[in-house]
Amino acid sequence: MVVVTGREPDSRRPDGAMSSSDAEDDFLEPATPTATQAGHALPLLPQEFPEVVPLNIGGAHFTTRLSTLRRYEDTMLAAMFSGRHYIPTDAEGRYFIDRDGTHFGDVLNFLRSGDLPPRERVRAVYKEAQYYAIGPLLEQLENMQPLKGEKVRQAFLGLMPYYKDHLERIVEIARLRAVQRKARFAKLKVCVFKEEMPITPYECPLLNSLRFERSESDGQLFEHHCEVDVSFGPWEAVADVYDLLHCLVTDLSAQGLVVDHQCIGVCDKHLINHYYCKRPIYEFKITWCRKKMSLKSERRGIHVDQSELLCKKGCGYYGNPAWQGFCSKCWREEYHKARQKQIQEDWELAERLQREEEEAFASSQSGPGAQSLTFSKFEEKKTNEKTRKVTTVKKFFSASSRVGSKKAEIQEAKAPSPSINRQASIETDRVSKEFIEFLKTFHKTGQEIYKQTKMFLETMHYKRDLSIEEQSECTQDFYQNVAERMQTRGKVPSERVEKIMDQIEKYIMTRLYKYVFCPETTDDEKKDLAIQKRIRALHWVTPQMLCVPVNEEISEVSDMVVKAITDIIEMDSKRVPRDKLACITKCSKHIFNAIKITKNEPASADDFLPTLIYIVLKGNPPRLQSNIQYITRFCNPSRLMAGEDGYYFTNLCCAVAFIEKLDAQSLNLSQEDFDRYMSGQTSPRKQESENWSPDACLGVKQMYKNLDLLSQLNERQERIMSEAKKLEKDLIEWTDGIAKEVQDIVEKYPLEIKAPNQSLAAIDSENVENDKLPPPLQPQVYAG
Repeated sequence: MVVVTGREPDSRRPDGAMSSSDAEDDFLEPATPTATQAGHALPLLPQEFPEVVPLNIGGAHFTTRLSTLRRYEDTMLAAMFSGRHYIPTDAEGRYFIDRDGTHFGDVLNFLRSGDLPPRERVRAVYKEAQYYAIGPLLEQLENMQPLKGEKVRQAFLGLMPYYKDHLERIVEIARLRAVQRKARFAKLKVCVFKEEMPITPYECPLLNSLRFERSESDGQLFEHHCEVDVSFGPWEAVADVYDLLHCLVTDLSAQGLVVDHQCIGVCDKHLINHYYCKRPIYEFKITWCRKKMSLKSERRGIHVDQSELLCKKGCGYYGNPAWQGFCSKCWREEYHKARQKQIQEDWELAERLQREEEEAFASSQSGPGAQSLTFSKFEEKKTNEKTRKVTTVKKFFSASSRVGSKKAEIQEAKAPSPSINRQASIETDRVSKEFIEFLKTFHKTGQEIYKQTKMFLETMHYKRDLSIEEQSECTQDFYQNVAERMQTRGKVPSERVEKIMDQIEKYIMTRLYKYVFCPETTDDEKKDLAIQKRIRALHWVTPQMLCVPVNEEISEVSDMVVKAITDIIEMDSKRVPRDKLACITKCSKHIFNAIKITKNEPASADDFLPTLIYIVLKGNPPRLQSNIQYITRFCNPSRLMAGEDGYYFTNLCCAVAFIEKLDAQSLNLSQEDFDRYMSGQTSPRKQESENWSPDACLGVKQMYKNLDLLSQLNERQERIMSEAKKLEKDLIEWTDGIAKEVQDIVEKYPLEIKAPNQSLAAIDSENVENDKLPPPLQPQVYAG
């Protein structure tokens, strides 16, 4: 932009001082040569502009009224076209401003009629409004997205200590590592935590309360530095961990970097007593340049952000779809809050109903002794019945009714249980002996644990009529209570607590398995049949469609795939949730080994999930949903919240959810091909006979041969049906054509019916010479 003053300094002022108006006008230096530098003399008089002003903004031509440019007095455009400044013109006489004119039209539209630009051009127009100092436009643009959201984001980042410094540190570390490794990407560990929350493995409330009342010496024990490259937190704001991760990815991407991140676990550093650091740790992969890929290889694979596997409350543990994305701890907190709220509402409703009944009864009485004795007894009986019902409702919804008092449990334990007295199975006896032998090493603590476990089993026998969710809640409460007692009273180390809890889970779930696994009161069996039917319908899915980085032609990889399928199928044969989780873990490790052998490098999370989906589709595990629900309801919560078992189980839940919603776009297919494969009209798996390996199964070869024959027969049938329909159409058209021709002839030569003529005489009646004709020949008989 060119801004050149058109006035000379006021010589009447002493020492050549400038006026305030001149000082205000000289707010920018000329961006292009001035009129004097160009060889033109500066006009001494104010520059005059026409009513219609032609403009040349960096080569873009505009035409507008002078009043439009002067609409707001305190803007740069109003100052430029006030006449106090000289503005050069181009060869066509247009006033030239050395500025990109791509978005100047949006600025003019606002000056003309107050119109605002669309959302995608808000940022660019905002820069133009800043340059031209158009305050009203700036105010309105700041209230539009994405600037409004950016303002909120910057306000959040303003509360984050050293955010910009840490961001620059991430870029610098990634650059140095990429240069040292001579690679196009670099990985680094980043710790993101909202607040300091060290917790015990079993979420002991008594111990956790200490974190809010710490002395200065205790606070120093909790302070430590996780073994990461950069740490963010803690901060005081409503925004959670995922919001900060989104800000990091956005700001790094704005610098032209390709950013991928995934949670790789939590910091397990031991702090004090039973406290461990549980800050989540994320692995950031910073890519500086991408490989050139052909169009054929650019396939959209399955990608799940690893942060989505964590609890959505931001505690750092793994979430579960069955718990609405929460971990076990957060889900129980949310569940108890909702339950207490419901109990309070029901309590208030019961009291209100009772109060209304009492008021109605009092208002119906005409006097203290007006009612008869019979009616009084009736009303008294009605009141007592209502009070009994209200008391029952209150007891039903009270917090103690779910677990039951200890006294009631002891009385129930004394009653003989048919299930306990029944002849136990061989496996149950074996597990019971192992459990007793294990507890003998703990002496008094072991006796107390065995007593509590037996009492719990007796109690669960009388709670079989409860819903499966309530039975699950009782089991989870039992796990937590036992762990708290061992930590607070028994002073048992956390490592031994883990082993004891595993044995307790094995003992009680072996006995309760046939009552709580896939009960008739739930729809687990219905879900099992639905997912099995879905997997059977997807039998045609190939590894290439899922972008699975596994080459089954390698014998070692093929063995790993078979072992993974065997492990996921074997899960259904186990009784203990921990053993079912172990099957999932073994399956996942075989998958990682298969990927590692195929790629000659460690597998990533983006490689693991598609392969797990492929294994589930290929294996079609029996009662898959029932096993997942069983693990979710009755497994020790610490296993599902953290560690490799929790990670693999969460990925399995994601794989099942993906299979249920799998569509053509997920497999990089057209909708037409997807529908044909799902209906069984054709199959994408066609392998030529010469491509079969010598070790291939004869049954598999015959199956594919039959499929090929069926496909050929189907094509012939479709071709015959098409030709038959065409022949039918041709016959109809030929018949219609003949009928039309006949009709045309009839119309052209109509049939005329005339009266009959006189009868004709015999042909020989006029022949008068008949008598002269010789007689007819007679047959002659010759002897001889």
